[in-house]
Amino acid sequence: MSSSVSPLAPKTVPDMPTIAGIRLATAEAGIRYKNRTDVLLAVMDKGTAVAGVFTKSKCPSAPVEWCRAKLKGGKARALVVNSGNANAFTGKTGRASTALTAKIAAKAVGCSEGEIFLASTGVIGEPLDATKFDGVLGRLAEAAEPGDYLAAAKAIMTTDTFPKVATATVKLGKAKVTINGMAKGAGMIAPDMATMLSFIFTDAPIAPAALQALLKNGVEDTFNAVTIDGDTSTSDTLLAFATGAAAEHGAPKISRASDPRLKAFVKAFNQVLANLSEQVARDGEGARKLVEITVEGAKTKTSARKIAMSIANSPLVKTAIAGEDANWGRVVMAVGKAGEPADRDKLSISFNGIRVAKSGARDPDYDEAQVSEAMKAPEIAIKVSLGLGKGRDRVLTCDLTKEYVAINGDYRS
Repeated sequence: MSSSVSPLAPKTVPDMPTIAGIRLATAEAGIRYKNRTDVLLAVMDKGTAVAGVFTKSKCPSAPVEWCRAKLKGGKARALVVNSGNANAFTGKTGRASTALTAKIAAKAVGCSEGEIFLASTGVIGEPLDATKFDGVLGRLAEAAEPGDYLAAAKAIMTTDTFPKVATATVKLGKAKVTINGMAKGAGMIAPDMATMLSFIFTDAPIAPAALQALLKNGVEDTFNAVTIDGDTSTSDTLLAFATGAAAEHGAPKISRASDPRLKAFVKAFNQVLANLSEQVARDGEGARKLVEITVEGAKTKTSARKIAMSIANSPLVKTAIAGEDANWGRVVMAVGKAGEPADRDKLSISFNGIRVAKSGARDPDYDEAQVSEAMKAPEIAIKVSLGLGKGRDRVLTCDLTKEYVAINGDYRS
């Protein structure tokens, strides 16, 4: 966790309302850090539905494997998250740690181990001493209150420079329902059907299968459209919990994601995901520029996404942005290497609304001074027009600075 907050951090932090059926508590367990909170316990009322999406890494962490197995039950009573140690690439020891953590948490909350969900973030390859949770989780279960989401978000930070929270309120039937979310992530960010670590809570009465469908659809244009460095974590986990408490106030029970009564809820749910994913991009390790890349005129949306990601993950493009250089040649390179349909002579490129290349060559009205001034802005929008079809997509990234190298050069030390 950095002592210097990213200059791209949101200027305001939303007031996070309480959600019926959710209680939170944090503590210092000494997992890796000293004198800072590093464990979060979220306690849910009985009957809470759970859904999740996870990394597609072939080397997943032990908590990811645990959650995948327990997700089939569809119900959750508690979430335990620790920072400082990812419990990844830890073999049998890692699996034993998850089992012991779940056992301790189940006893503390008073539920079955199958209703416990786990997530860990931090260093890969170091054994996690789950005995450090013994006693701590019991105290947290007693102290948990319907809560301080900002403190919870701080407890799960690693190289993050600020806690990431978002909230939305919307009508569902006759009731007002709330959606709260938190996330962590600043490096090793190139999600694939999940995010780094993110947790969504709502009091809407949504069945597990419907919640799963909403989550799977919602991440596609939010968390899956963000990249910091092109590296997908072993630990990517996004869990959503729905307590159903709003049913007591007139919210209808939802069993299908296609239920038309969900229209406003889905919009608000996706807005929370989008807000959190943008905050992750804003907190990219060492970032000084938030970069939006839009590709239009592609053969398909899928093709546009691949080209946009090729640009967003290019170290040459990202370092040029860090140097405030509108180097469209590097964008051309990234388009060309993406392996998707592209015609050099139809290609147009703009930076912050200023067209620098047109029809496969430098724009005849190009003004170096104008573009250089535009590149000083903290937010950079790159638009690429391919002129081949109607496919369009957008992704978020950040620049690549010396600070990124410094942070990752000594991360384990």
